[in-house]
Amino acid sequence: MAEEQVIKLLEEIRDLQKLHVENYKDALKNQQESIAIQKQAVRRQRTNLLFIGLVLVIFLGFIAWSSYPAK
Repeated sequence: MAEEQVIKLLEEIRDLQKLHVENYKDALKNQQESIAIQKQAVRRQRTNLLFIGLVLVIFLGFIAWSSYPAK
């Protein structure tokens, strides 16, 4: 009887370890997806900032050019 209980307990431990490994793999996959999304967002922000900076420089250049009196 005690041997059957030990075997059952060991099987439960094994099953729980398998479940833990599966959950860990899912967590790693989710983490990798999250990192990829964050990298994509950073690239998008850099592009937007570059575009806004370019528009600002053009706008300031236009203001500077138009403030000179015509000869």
